[in-house]
Amino acid sequence: MTFQNPPDAEIEALFSRVRNIAVVGLSPKPDRPSYVVARAMQRFGYRIIPVRPATAEVLGEKCYPDLAGVTERIDLVDVFRAAEHLPALVDACLALKLPAIWIQEGIVPPSSGEREGQGSPLPQAGGAVGARAVAALERARAAGMTVVVDRCLYKDYVRLMSA
Repeated sequence: MTFQNPPDAEIEALFSRVRNIAVVGLSPKPDRPSYVVARAMQRFGYRIIPVRPATAEVLGEKCYPDLAGVTERIDLVDVFRAAEHLPALVDACLALKLPAIWIQEGIVPPSSGEREGQGSPLPQAGGAVGARAVAALERARAAGMTVVVDRCLYKDYVRLMSA
């Protein structure tokens, strides 16, 4: 199954209106991808809101245990959690009426499908985790959320916004 990501123009518009990015699963370790991406986005001027239980602070920002505990406006949820957590994360985003969710590349296990361009492979619907993740992402999109799957926020920002 292939999930159709928004076209580049829509992603550019998303970058233009986003100010606060909640990073779910942001590691306090500087060598982790979540830290590298969040630090880069912070340097580009975005406010990073770490969401990670049992951690007090990352990148100079207070950590929250979950999305529901965040006291600031969230414009985009950037996800660095395993695919089995996606249904619950989508439910939390929908309950909070958040506008956008970005699933970082490598989070959703690949199946056959496109790796380049707009299409992103999602797990085969026969797998329990895969079917729930696909259903959750489709629910988010149907509710009007902007959903980007299996792409790197930092790479797309550089590709689209620094030209």
